[in-house]
Amino acid sequence: MASLLSIGARAETRIPAFTAYLDPDSHGAKVSKEGIGGWTNPKITVSWFGEIKTAGKLRAAVALRVAKDRETRLRLTVGEQSREANVRGTGETQTVDFGEFSIAKAGYTRFQLTSLNPAGADAGELDALVLDGPAAASAHFNLEPRRNAASVHLSYSTPKDAQVELFYNEVVGVADPVATYYMACGFSRGYFGMQVNSPTERRIIFSVWDSGAGQTAKDRGAVSDENRVKLLAKGEGVVASDFGNEGTGGHSHLVHPWKTGQPQRFVVTAKAEGEHTDYSGWWFEPEQRKWTLIASFRAPKDGKWLRGLYSFNEDFDGANGHLLRMAFFGPQWIRTTDGKWQEITEASFSHDGTGKEDRLDRFMDVSLGHFFLSNGGFVPGFTPFGQKFTRPPSSQPPALPLAEMQVK
Repeated sequence: MASLLSIGARAETRIPAFTAYLDPDSHGAKVSKEGIGGWTNPKITVSWFGEIKTAGKLRAAVALRVAKDRETRLRLTVGEQSREANVRGTGETQTVDFGEFSIAKAGYTRFQLTSLNPAGADAGELDALVLDGPAAASAHFNLEPRRNAASVHLSYSTPKDAQVELFYNEVVGVADPVATYYMACGFSRGYFGMQVNSPTERRIIFSVWDSGAGQTAKDRGAVSDENRVKLLAKGEGVVASDFGNEGTGGHSHLVHPWKTGQPQRFVVTAKAEGEHTDYSGWWFEPEQRKWTLIASFRAPKDGKWLRGLYSFNEDFDGANGHLLRMAFFGPQWIRTTDGKWQEITEASFSHDGTGKEDRLDRFMDVSLGHFFLSNGGFVPGFTPFGQKFTRPPSSQPPALPLAEMQVK
């Protein structure tokens, strides 16, 4: 496979520059399928990450292009070891050897390139990191242009034929860089959770998919009116609009600075009537200590109760896909139409296609009585697809003001 590279002890491994990450500003240079260019700020570093499976020696080089007769000075750091190189450009791609490095133990390793040039000077157009030697044997790197951490999911089991009218879940984000979405209450027609949109903006998001062509369309303009979900109500300060590119539907969000390390509580309710179902998303505002309606949507061609319940972690950008994302989920409860509460204590793990071979730093476990999901960070941890986990029960249903959680 292109993204899982196993090499012999003397073979050469090329890790494309377009798989690298920039720090501290993930947009501090131009990253494209051609490589990395426009690197003129010496405060920006370029890093590749890979899993080295065999301790020992390796040689490291960088393939790059420098304008003819221009010079660049670079430093490559591997673990605690650094080597420097001066390069005089030829206008063609050159392979710059930084020498031999010792890998003390197997595991994820960072290869960090630093520019030693003055501000404004072009450090060169990077093409690839090049490795060979015994410690590079069977090394694993993502070699694909998609730099996102793998998306990881929890799937919850519910009683067969249960008419689930309410799904309750809590989420605690413990590592949440920009472009993180922690989705608490997912169901067959939508999703509800919290997102980090920028260093200064965070959101609570609730969305419901359209019917028919809206399940696959990118543009909501291609979805007929009879298949579109309709907004019934929204809370104060909530923005409601359309969404597309991943199916289409009704979107709503509340800009709110939810806090890292603080439990966020979510409830989705369903009311099935005839051929449609009304789905409503409620979020508990910690500062005011009250349940707030985000939005309520009517989904046509449905008429069913909540089903296909799940949660996930998502890195929706990729520019900082090397950063760790981790969240705790639970307790999870459902309420059926006959008024009975049931706690969900079992969940199974899954991931997207990126998690299959390209990014293996993704896992699930149980800690402190909660499920947790981790993706990114190039940290140890690997959970097989489909593995099931059981958390200890809390045994106490949530105290909800159900009479007040009605959309009129």
